[in-house]
Amino acid sequence: MTENAVSERISLAGKNVKKRGGDLPLLFSVILLSLIGLVSVYSASKYSSLTEYGNEFYVAGKHLVGMLIGYAALFFGCVFDYKKYRKIGLFAVIFALLLLLLIFTPLGYENYGAKRWIKIAGITVQPSEIAKICYVLFSASYFAKDPKRTKSFVGCLPVIGTGGAICLCIILEPNMSITVCFGLLMLAILFAAGMTLKHFAFIIVPVALLIPLLIIAEPYRLNRLSAFLNPWASPKGEGYQLLQSLYALGSGGWFGVGLFNSRQKFRFLPFSESDFILAVIGEETGFTGLLLLFALIIFIVIRGIKTAARSNDFFAYLTAIGISAVFGIQSLVNALVVTGSIPPTGLPLPLVSAGNTSLIVFMFSFGVLFNISRTAGNN
Repeated sequence: MTENAVSERISLAGKNVKKRGGDLPLLFSVILLSLIGLVSVYSASKYSSLTEYGNEFYVAGKHLVGMLIGYAALFFGCVFDYKKYRKIGLFAVIFALLLLLLIFTPLGYENYGAKRWIKIAGITVQPSEIAKICYVLFSASYFAKDPKRTKSFVGCLPVIGTGGAICLCIILEPNMSITVCFGLLMLAILFAAGMTLKHFAFIIVPVALLIPLLIIAEPYRLNRLSAFLNPWASPKGEGYQLLQSLYALGSGGWFGVGLFNSRQKFRFLPFSESDFILAVIGEETGFTGLLLLFALIIFIVIRGIKTAARSNDFFAYLTAIGISAVFGIQSLVNALVVTGSIPPTGLPLPLVSAGNTSLIVFMFSFGVLFNISRTAGNN
């Protein structure tokens, strides 16, 4: 998108601005998806919760608490003037970087061989989830101050450098899946802002060369790549999780085995309530259920893009694009992992998987997106 095209689109939208009730279909869709997530988390976790904690509602109960906090965050995002975030973009990204650095201090919490969380007063937080919205606000506020910055590589360096620093912190946790999502988010924002294709090459080529090195650097990544290429070679090792996911999806057929009737959740499929919850949904509701679920996800992404297209200022435009992009990218990557289309890696399905930090941050982000839609121009 050229600078003139961006300016003309914003100018035309600005002429049609009026205060509206907001994009209610977007808001209702987000709430509906979160409710689907609650039911799915309960179904996927009730057996493990019962055997480990003596309460089949243990994980679902924690998820419900996160969802209620998320609704409060959604409400706050809906009513608080989003334009004020433009003034705190730099502080937000500095805050995100500090949280990521805290992982490498005694506050860092390790689980399954990775330090991706910080634990304070018994509360566990995943900084990489918070970093996404902070980076979106920073990038949008930076380019909104002077859209011409996208015309030079030097002008884009603060956004690229900050994104690179966040990616470095996340890959050291290690968490390659979120790193990849963050890198794609950065490219989406730069493209939407109007960065030239020539400058894109300066980023994409080095990153493309770096990915194989990152895979080689960690033995577990090589093992996961081998499991992706031939999971049946190690059915009780690295290939186990992917095979169980495929068994779940295959068992679902067209219409599924019925809600709450999944067999894979009986300790066969690891992380069935979080990273691989989509496999349980597919088993219980079949291909038809997955089709409807992703129709809802795609609908949310489209509404977000339409909100961006109608936005009357550059900050709102980039913020709406960033929120829509990170939601769409993460949903797509999760689906590709669960179906064995890319190497297996840990990544929650937004608004659906168990994980309160992700849930609360995405709910707040969609509140901001709804807020933007209230003042967007009409098509």
